[in-house]
Amino acid sequence: MPLWENFACINGRFWYNRRYKGKGGSSQMENKKCIVVFLTEDTAETYNGKPLMLQDVLFCPVLNWCMRAWIKKGVRRFFVVCDSEDMEEAAACFPEGAAAVAGTEEDYRRDIGEFAHGCWIEEIHEAMLPVGSMMLTFYSVPELVQLQRAVREKIVMYHQRTGVKVVDIDNTYIDPRVTIGAGTVLLPGTILRGNTVVGENCEIGPNAMVVDCEIGSGCVVNASQVYESVLGRNVHVGPFAHVRPHCQVGDGCKVGAYVEIKNAVFGPDAKMSHLTYVGDADVGAGVNFGCGTITSNYDGFRKHRTVIGDGAFIGCNTNLVPPVTVGAGAYIAAGATVTRDVEPDALAISRVRQENKPDWARARRALYQKKQEQ
Repeated sequence: MPLWENFACINGRFWYNRRYKGKGGSSQMENKKCIVVFLTEDTAETYNGKPLMLQDVLFCPVLNWCMRAWIKKGVRRFFVVCDSEDMEEAAACFPEGAAAVAGTEEDYRRDIGEFAHGCWIEEIHEAMLPVGSMMLTFYSVPELVQLQRAVREKIVMYHQRTGVKVVDIDNTYIDPRVTIGAGTVLLPGTILRGNTVVGENCEIGPNAMVVDCEIGSGCVVNASQVYESVLGRNVHVGPFAHVRPHCQVGDGCKVGAYVEIKNAVFGPDAKMSHLTYVGDADVGAGVNFGCGTITSNYDGFRKHRTVIGDGAFIGCNTNLVPPVTVGAGAYIAAGATVTRDVEPDALAISRVRQENKPDWARARRALYQKKQEQ
């Protein structure tokens, strides 16, 4: 089967562009050109054994930089020639909308005529990086680091022209795939990576990292890290919070100081102000978590989910041991360990009744003093 017939699958030798939506043919192309990139000739110049075109610049592989630049010029068809061990990483660089395939040099010599589909073939044998309107060649990692400085400044200047305020250009790092809305402020130490989308009028930083996330308008991410998650509008994260992958945080939520969340869904206006862990949970609107609350989601073998209904109040130092459901409007007393479902609007208490022993402390001090005198 030819390489390009099914871009949605992988066989033993070839990697296809799963994000390519066209059916092939020259009618899909604005430019009658097929670019062939050779990645097999420059591994001796890198510190990690990977080709120069697979090194990262601002967290994005050089190959992806180049392919997106060529797509802007109308090229839609690419053949990446690489060793078999580099195929998966090369395929991860393929942008959406490109007919692209990675194969060995033998595959290229055999199949390029049919894959090119009548297009003019241009071979690229040297590593290069788009800087502005130019494609600049480089031959080593140190040279690539010098180019990174130039492209980093150009990316920041682009976002400034679109209404983004960057407080400290020298301490802000933006992946070229990132989109940022007008009115957003990036404070020093901000790192935006991957296919992150930041809405309008947000404040990111200081010292914040956001990776492959969708951040709604009006959000604040203060001295925190957010990964592969979606934040609604007017969400406040931090300081020192950790949003792990696969979270959906509703409008107006607060993920406060030293809070960690993971694989969880939060309805609007849920609040976790400090020192809380919520993992593998479905949380309703308006839920309040007291300090020290955790979901004990892992039993040593499997993960289990916690379900909390709208308007529930979770008291301080609560352990929620799933699978467990807390009904809407329920109240969990501070210090409880919840192992059974709580009905809506019920009060759950799970702790030893307090007992005060008069003069116990005085007697203990006297005993200690007597031992010291012996």
